[in-house]
Amino acid sequence: MKILASNALASIQDLGRFGFRSLGVGTNGAMDPWALQAANALLQNPLDTAAIEIALGSFSVQFEQDTCFCLTGGLYEAYLDEKRVYGYWRMTAKAGQTLKLVRPLQGMYAYLAVQGGFDIEPVLGSSSTNTKAEFGGCKGKFLSQGNQLTLASPNKTIDLPNSEIGIAALSAAPSKLDSQVPQIRVVANSEYDQFTEAAKQNFENQLWRIDTSSNRMGYRCVGESSLEFAQTLEMSSHGVAAGMIQVPPQGQPIVLMADSQTTGGYPKIATVIEADLGLMAQIRFGQSCQFKRVSIEEAIRARQDRDRYIERIRRYAHDH
Repeated sequence: MKILASNALASIQDLGRFGFRSLGVGTNGAMDPWALQAANALLQNPLDTAAIEIALGSFSVQFEQDTCFCLTGGLYEAYLDEKRVYGYWRMTAKAGQTLKLVRPLQGMYAYLAVQGGFDIEPVLGSSSTNTKAEFGGCKGKFLSQGNQLTLASPNKTIDLPNSEIGIAALSAAPSKLDSQVPQIRVVANSEYDQFTEAAKQNFENQLWRIDTSSNRMGYRCVGESSLEFAQTLEMSSHGVAAGMIQVPPQGQPIVLMADSQTTGGYPKIATVIEADLGLMAQIRFGQSCQFKRVSIEEAIRARQDRDRYIERIRRYAHDH
């Protein structure tokens, strides 16, 4: 596969690099892991197979061999030559055909997955791109015009039919404050009780706009009322992970994302549940969300619902 043009931040990502945070090596991986897994389930790939993650701008590739592919995650206006390509549909590309992602219509991160995945040497057990340390993926860099990606040999035990099939994408529940705004579920974190009662109410009962300074490391949230501590709180640096919501002294929270640092010293008011972390990632800069606190039991059930969703896709793709 040849990259013809890229005006987007595009990189190779799988489900992440685990077991090395104690050494200062971040997890990286897909910003929307459920969209990546849905793509792989649709193609009958192992769920952690690496794909191309595409953020916002236009992107085009030319296929150099016949293969099945699909786009999941953020919704794009896309074409295979002149044929419209829809999100969450499995399609077949012939050698020489061009896939063009013209412009994003909804969401932040799209995933281009191919049958069998890409032939990429894992680094520390993962093909995910770490652009800070410059390893993984395509030499640790974002993809650019002229890059060549070799498709791995598909698993010969899987016989994918040529039929085009589609599935439904995950969606967030609407906020009660604004039906156009997604509701993101969270669980209380270790310093939750160190915040004032007013701060706890403000955290859930106002909209938080995602600032344009946000990136794969963290989403900066801006709200009308800041979050105040009940008393001055000083903390030593400690381990952090994606989904944790830190609150700096100015009181505007930061949601740590896939490329987050491995340690931090800010108090943590809550953590986005695993089931909703991908939905959080798909909120565009300048758009808003509302946080809703749930119990650990609800968070576990939500994760189980996501797992069942992926399993249903896998079975449906296998049968069609």
